[in-house]
Amino acid sequence: MINSDAVAALRAEQIDWRFKGMPGWAYGSTVGDLAASGLDLFEGGFVGPLVVLDEPALAHNIRVMAEWCAAAGLALAPHGKTTMAPQLFQRQFEAGAWGLTTANISQLRVYRAFGVRRILMANQLVDPFALRWLANELATDPTFEFTCWVDSVEGVARMTEVLQHGAAPAPGPPADFEGTVDVILELGGPDGRTGVRSLEHAVEIAEAVRKSPVLRLVGAGGYEGALAHGTEDEELAKIDTYMSRLRELITRLAADGHFDGVRQVIATAGGSAYFDQVAEGLTQPWPDGLPVLGVLRSGSYLIHDDGLYRRMSPFSRKHRLPGGEPFQPAMHAWSQVTSHPEPELALLTMGRRDVSYDQELPEPQQVRRLDGSIVDLQGASVSALNDQHAFLRLGEQRVEVGEWVRSGLSHPCTVFDKWQLLPVVDGTRVVDLVRTFF
Repeated sequence: MINSDAVAALRAEQIDWRFKGMPGWAYGSTVGDLAASGLDLFEGGFVGPLVVLDEPALAHNIRVMAEWCAAAGLALAPHGKTTMAPQLFQRQFEAGAWGLTTANISQLRVYRAFGVRRILMANQLVDPFALRWLANELATDPTFEFTCWVDSVEGVARMTEVLQHGAAPAPGPPADFEGTVDVILELGGPDGRTGVRSLEHAVEIAEAVRKSPVLRLVGAGGYEGALAHGTEDEELAKIDTYMSRLRELITRLAADGHFDGVRQVIATAGGSAYFDQVAEGLTQPWPDGLPVLGVLRSGSYLIHDDGLYRRMSPFSRKHRLPGGEPFQPAMHAWSQVTSHPEPELALLTMGRRDVSYDQELPEPQQVRRLDGSIVDLQGASVSALNDQHAFLRLGEQRVEVGEWVRSGLSHPCTVFDKWQLLPVVDGTRVVDLVRTFF
């Protein structure tokens, strides 16, 4: 499902000034050489701040999600936008992932550069240049399976027009597209994001797809996470309602013959916060003879976190289907104390350029003393982030200038894009380096 040679070739890339945090002495050596050196994160020449991935936690999370999906009878197409890291994609495929989810054409091109063969685009695709590129990608690789969302008659018409009359790579002359593009009808909800709001409108769009000579309807799905924002009963009820509506939509489309001739009808949803309810909805009995494949698209489970998903993940709270183990946070930030201007205030060399703050501030957890010992940091908090500084508010414990502080992070999706090369550690030993492409 992914080109392992292309992934392996990443280790031949030379380390230089492009990759922040790397040891200066390693410039000119390869990623593979540095990964194989077994360096200590603090003694090997790395400079802070550094965001690192935890190898035991990564392996644990990959295994737990793969085993749970297999036991539930669900396919997993993890959202690659979380990491944009082909090395991690490969590990997810090796654990049994059915496909990979993308959000836009630029992410899709990264996937294809590494030979990913089955891709769900959890978004509409109406840009003419993107459609022309896609058409040629499908035409030149018969093993490539692609599906994207539709949620309007206008979008169906635009896709049809471009694919029929402009499927040559720009700026070349138009050429007729001889194949079909598979599409999934996206169901939304009140105050949600994209997706149709009513069954009647969905049927209208399905009829438009039926009339298109270059599109084929193969399922329905959407993103339930845009409809709820907590784990209270009222919020969880919104997810149950959504899943009931999705099942109703698929059953209606099947009864109207929209899936006639489709070998496998895709029913898909599932971020990393409510995938237990999604799984429950997708695994209930379907009408006899309807070959439904339930596909989860969770992505952040791989890294988990020390904030949003620690509270929201089904495996961190009571969930609907049996099995599963708590995920483990697999990403941390190490930064140094650079200033201690007040008794209860220290400044860390970590800011918005290094870690995100779209959900919650970093959580200080440990301090590495000047003698090399690592101890828990009690009673401390980060009160604010500047571009390159974090404001560390101290409790009874004190820190010294030059010491390192490990912080847990919330919502990993917007941290990865700040790092092109991330050390993977087991304890403090660097065991690998992961390349990202944003």
